[in-house]
Formats: sequence, structure tokens, C-alpha cells
Amino acid sequence: MKIGLVGSIHELGWEVLRSQDHSIIEVTDISTGNLKKELSDVSGIVLRTAQMPNEVIDACPNLQIIARHGVGYDNVDLNYLNEKKIALGVTGTANAVSVAEHVMTFFLQLSKNIHLSDELTRKGKFQEKGNLPSFFELYQKNVLILGFGRIGQAVAKRCLGFDMNVYVYDPYVSSDVIKKLGCQPILIKDGLMLADFISIHLPLNDETKNFINTNSFLDMKDSCVIVNTARGGIINEQDLYNALKDKKIRAAGLDVYEQEPPPSDHPLFDLPNVLLTPHNAALTLECRMRMAIEVCETVSYYLKNKEKLNLQNIINRKELGI
Repeated sequence: MKIGLVGSIHELGWEVLRSQDHSIIEVTDISTGNLKKELSDVSGIVLRTAQMPNEVIDACPNLQIIARHGVGYDNVDLNYLNEKKIALGVTGTANAVSVAEHVMTFFLQLSKNIHLSDELTRKGKFQEKGNLPSFFELYQKNVLILGFGRIGQAVAKRCLGFDMNVYVYDPYVSSDVIKKLGCQPILIKDGLMLADFISIHLPLNDETKNFINTNSFLDMKDSCVIVNTARGGIINEQDLYNALKDKKIRAAGLDVYEQEPPPSDHPLFDLPNVLLTPHNAALTLECRMRMAIEVCETVSYYLKNKEKLNLQNIINRKELGI
């Protein structure tokens, strides 16, 4: 069967598809017109970050599955896929470690400001270390995790390793599951008031758009550090800017943005108490290798060998009756 790769993936993914005797086309021009042309006869699509308009899906009469090279799927219309009886896959097991480590890197850097110590040492000001701003431990601090899927759980595990007190807000996960993993369930307002650190792992949807806003920042400690590696738009960026500028919270770390890439004159770029990365939390070499293998296995197994398919990676499995 023919598989379209929309965006580049690690060679290990290609090897999976070749081993299953699929023909492969890699599409680099992601304009709608070209996607309609290049993908017209594919049975499966491996999708990185490009948008997949419904009119492209309409132009693919043989299409049975679209699988995301990642876990978010806001670049494809799930409801439309359900109508067309097309599966939507994700790489549900591949990226948790890399994203969780990225979160901990944000926590540590925003607490320690290691770059200031490095700069002082390089400038020959070793004896002036007493002039550095205060820095802090993670030990015994309260961390609030918003969303307790695989990534949220991976973050919790690492926070527990730092002897942090881990609180979880996720109305879709039972208290028993949260407690079994050494964490405490908490209501959102109580969690915001208690937290020294916050890490966001929610999907972006109508319920979570601007979930963190001016009112949220008013509930937080002025020493709070907030990190978002999930999706841009969950934090209202203008409200975040105001909170950071007015020192309503200590600092923030963002890997995702309302607009990607963010505009070059984004106001957050002018603030010293925010750490920014280019939506690459899941792009370690190891994670890229795992995602490439998993996404290609998902497509291949769905098309040719459903007995090997990890059904948990099919988002709309219930709607498809599988």
C-alpha cells in the first residue's frame, strides 16, 4: 500500500514501512494544492506539523488512517475523520520521557538561573558570587500538574525523585489512580494557590483555551514558576506577559505558543524572567527515533496487521468500532 509522509521523519520509520512492503512518498511542499495532488492515491498518511485540510482528505479516496508524529492532533479535524471513518493515530508512548525531561530542565534553570553564574565566572568575577540573585531548591516544593496522561505521569515521577510534593488536577482521571502513583488530587483553584511550580499537560480544546488567564495568575504565589510544553493557547499569552512584567509570578517556561512560530516582536521576548524554546521538547534524537518507529508501525499495522496494532494509539477507536 502507498503511504504519504508529510514532513521528514527518522530513517528508522522508513525502514518499518519498507519492511512491510509499502511504497512511500515524502511530501515537502505542504500547500493544499500540492497535498491534494501528491496524496491522492495513498492509503495512509504520516503527519508531522503541517495542517491537513478537509479538502485534502476529500481528495484521498483510498485513505484509511492519518497518524500524527506526536500526540497532539489540532492540525487535523477529528470530527471530519470520524464522519469519513478514517482512523487518527498518535505516538502515545514515544515522547513522554523527552517532554518530562524538558519540563525538569525548565524548572531547574528557572530556579537556579545557572546562566548568570556561568556569565559571572567567565567574566572573572568569581568572588562576586554574593551579588547573584537568590536561587532555589526543588526539594519539598509543591508542584501542580495539569493533565495526568502519560506525559503528566512522567513529570510526576521525576518530581517525586526530587522529593517534591506533587498535586494533580485532572477531572478525567480517578483519585485512586493519582494516589497510587504517589500524588494528591486537588481542585484547580486550590492547586493554583498552593503551587510553587505548575506544569501544563492538557489538550487544547474549547474547554482549555485560555485556561490559564489573569484570574489564574491572581490565585498564584508571586514565587510561582509555570511551564507549558503542551499546546499554545492554554495560557493566555497577554495575561502571562502582564503577570511576568508585574512580577505577579516569578517566571515561566514556554515550548509552545498561540502562534507558531511566534512573531519576532512578541512582547515576551523582552522579559528576563521567561525561558523560551521552539516547540522542540519532544525532539531529542532518541524521541525522534521512537516516534518515527511508532507512527509508521501504527499506520502499517492498521492497514495490514491489526493484531499487532496498539489500539490505545488510535484516538477514535470507539467511533470506528475497533
